[in-house]
Amino acid sequence: MKQIEVIGLGAGDIEQLPLGIYRKLTQAQQTIYARTNDHPVIKVLEAERVSFTSFDTLYEEEEQFDTVYARITAQLVEAAKTSEDTVIYAVPGHPMLAEKTVQLLLEQNEVEVLIAGGQSYLDDLFTAMQIDPIEGFQFVDGTDFRRDQLHFGNHLFVCQVYDMFIASEVKLTLLEDLPPAYEVYIVEAAGSRAEKIEKVRLEELDHRMEISNLTTLYIPPVPKGYLHHTFPFLREVMAILRGPDGCPWDKKQTHESLRHHTIEEVYELIEAIDEEDDDHIVEELGDLLMHILLHSQIGEDNGYFTIDDVIQSISDKMIYRHPHVFGGATADTEETVLENWEELKKQEKGKERESVLDGIPVHLPALAKAYKLVSKAGKVGFEWRHVDEVWEKLKEEIDEVIEAVQDKDLTDVEEELGDVLFVLANISRYYKVNPEVALERANRKFISRFQYIENKLEEKRQSPETASLQEMDAYWEEAKKNQAVRGEER
Repeated sequence: MKQIEVIGLGAGDIEQLPLGIYRKLTQAQQTIYARTNDHPVIKVLEAERVSFTSFDTLYEEEEQFDTVYARITAQLVEAAKTSEDTVIYAVPGHPMLAEKTVQLLLEQNEVEVLIAGGQSYLDDLFTAMQIDPIEGFQFVDGTDFRRDQLHFGNHLFVCQVYDMFIASEVKLTLLEDLPPAYEVYIVEAAGSRAEKIEKVRLEELDHRMEISNLTTLYIPPVPKGYLHHTFPFLREVMAILRGPDGCPWDKKQTHESLRHHTIEEVYELIEAIDEEDDDHIVEELGDLLMHILLHSQIGEDNGYFTIDDVIQSISDKMIYRHPHVFGGATADTEETVLENWEELKKQEKGKERESVLDGIPVHLPALAKAYKLVSKAGKVGFEWRHVDEVWEKLKEEIDEVIEAVQDKDLTDVEEELGDVLFVLANISRYYKVNPEVALERANRKFISRFQYIENKLEEKRQSPETASLQEMDAYWEEAKKNQAVRGEER
């Protein structure tokens, strides 16, 4: 079978090249392919009449590195298939360290790939920065990494920083987590006679770097104090608050004692959403997240579950209930998605519910619960044929309220008013309006107008208690007009 032999050129100068690799390169009878000629060892070997053919021109022809690597791999395979001799391919460093073309070669099965070795520059990096990797380190490709992959508590090395554009992209990614003044190190040609280490502020990274194939960026482990925005930090804060030296209030809490506080936080979030206030939404989401972590910490302290169980539960549920995204199912409309969701919920439970109306939270506000009840009943066909019939039902229920009021039967009044509200919840369903949202909007409107009345009366050193109904009604109409002008009322 045809072969490609991959040789590593080491991390720096010719002195770092193992003797066996040196002999293999200098004794080669054929031209050696090199991913790039921009390496000190190649310059020395060319002076010793070793011939190289590089793929440097591909970097100029293509905009994406992935495309360059794919083309290099394809050309090497084709060369091996047509060559009488084993094709030799030289790469910087060690073939198995941050070398995408080698990984692509190993994935194909048209020709055999041999790894001849070479010196990795990791040891030289550890020596240059005087660190012990047993403390934990991470090595990432500057051209292909995501922010959520980074572990800032470890020694972090970023390789493949070929040019200023990559350096700038790396800097911008790191600035999402680290302050501009955080000090990082630019390591050039680690372990060689040309080794150079420069400490710079992160914000200056792409202004100070001397870019080459031998450049590596080193980010020292980040103190926890810098990472207040990360989930692990918040989790640790909650564990401390519940720990032996924590807060007496937090340590005392149970799921039951937090119940009404959690409900309040949900309503405060809804209020922030209604206000369309992003800063307020951030704050209230934080408060709600705090409750989720606190409930989870209580579960962990009691030995029943942890936040990891909570996250796994919802992750598994989202994947299972979205087969049109994570599986082979198709759902092109929102209606189809919802139908599939309900069917998958049934399968998830493992058995049919005893009633169509099961599954509605007991503590849901009454109006929201009415909306849920009529929605569930409507899905199985128990609904009016046309919304006009519901409007007629509303008129009928209002007449019954009036009759109960006239009879001065307070029990009947309560019951008939409940029927009216229930029918209104049903009407809102036909128009795809959430009655809770609609009522809350009316509440806010009332608060705004009444407070306008109070402010106007205060200007005249009056109060609602001393003003006449006619005066207050006039100010009400003013408030209504002002809201309309501001677009707050439709």
